[in-house]
Amino acid sequence: MTEQMSSPALAALQARVRHELETLEIPLRPWVPERRDANGVPLTDVVVVGAGLSGLAIAFGLKRQGVARVVVIDAAPRGQEGPWVTTARMRTLRSPKTLTGPDLGVPSLTYRAWHEAVHGADSWAGLDKIDRVDWMNYLCWFRGAAGISVRNSTRLKRIEPQDVGLSLLLATQEGEERLACRKIVLATGIEGAGGQHVPDAISSILPRSRWNHSGESFDTSSLAGKSVGVVGAAASSFDLAVAALEAGAGEVTIFARSAEMPKTEILDWSNFPGFLNHFADLDDAKRYRFTRRMFSFRTPPTMEMFTRATSFANCRLVLGAGNVTAEMAGDFVVLDTAAGRFEVDHLLMGTGYSVDLNRRPELAGLVEQIATWADRYTPPGDEADPDLLDYPYLGRAFEFTEKVPGEAPYLRDIHVFNNGAVPSLGPVCNGITGLKSGVPKLVLGIARGLFIEDADWHFGSLDSYDKVHFAPPLPTS
Repeated sequence: MTEQMSSPALAALQARVRHELETLEIPLRPWVPERRDANGVPLTDVVVVGAGLSGLAIAFGLKRQGVARVVVIDAAPRGQEGPWVTTARMRTLRSPKTLTGPDLGVPSLTYRAWHEAVHGADSWAGLDKIDRVDWMNYLCWFRGAAGISVRNSTRLKRIEPQDVGLSLLLATQEGEERLACRKIVLATGIEGAGGQHVPDAISSILPRSRWNHSGESFDTSSLAGKSVGVVGAAASSFDLAVAALEAGAGEVTIFARSAEMPKTEILDWSNFPGFLNHFADLDDAKRYRFTRRMFSFRTPPTMEMFTRATSFANCRLVLGAGNVTAEMAGDFVVLDTAAGRFEVDHLLMGTGYSVDLNRRPELAGLVEQIATWADRYTPPGDEADPDLLDYPYLGRAFEFTEKVPGEAPYLRDIHVFNNGAVPSLGPVCNGITGLKSGVPKLVLGIARGLFIEDADWHFGSLDSYDKVHFAPPLPTS
């Protein structure tokens, strides 16, 4: 945090936040009755796993709906949630500065309001893209301004069903502990439904010390003087290339599978209310078709990162380098590609992420009961996509559904707000673009589930309601 973070302008903004929240009746009065498990332990209403962009927005959305017993956890230390200051290597965010984030329509909680308070209105007017470190600082400020408490350095190890609610096994700095809850939201980011994707032709052949994935944090200074190969040519690949070049790599070769660079940012097309709000209203065939087409687009690098990489004389781009296989030849990594054979010292993998619930330790023992798209939809033969069909088939509130109806009813209380939700709900949970559509849909779905489950309790409350609102003095004779 900079000295500007405690400036008079920021103090004035925080006062404005308080005023706007009051005018919007935030938070609403709590309305969810306390529930206890079979051992008499009070249940947390909702546990949000992940305190990054999505997790904070969800926690704020629940607060706006009067759901008060909410616990937010994150495995990272405070200020390192999400990728922004750990694994992200671009200088700025890729999305336009005007997109709103976790503010959910409260003007004083927008990034713009924070930026103008910290850096001034002139700085905002001249800003092209948001600096990623500024974005991290904004999220830290947002969490305090919105009154969201986070338990950092707390990792979810396992979800287990119990007679009432769910039992969560958590790993903390003090050891393991149990937390009982009614619902859980997995706001766990781009690898939250699987993990980093590395082709078997590389991961099963090369020593682990000879490659790194874009999603892991590593010391780029170890690349100084080395010849480095970057597999992939999308945005994260060029971020890796620039990081290696600026760390003093002797040579960097970027291997693009296609003969042409990607040119189209699909999130730009999708950013309109009709699509983001109502994708989930389409039938399975249309949702599958849209998703398959969206997944066929590859994310291009930003012009800034492309220019920075190619401005280095020791950087080269090899197009049409698909069908990559690797082997060790002495102390070199040898790559065979459709564009030829290459020797490098080290590989950097910009190969994205895969969805595979079996890779998620927190879901161990549950995966066989979770329905996937393959269980619910059979595409025409020429449209079959095994990777897409492996995605979980989610309900309208982002909840897991049962592979066999009636066998695992607890799955309705596990909500998935990460990359695994895209085919079912659309691109509303994997970045800033869809957040304003995805979070309200999720929050209302959670509130709906809590209310319906407690309908008898609420009727009893209504039936016995006798608060006096009208008691005029009796006339005197």
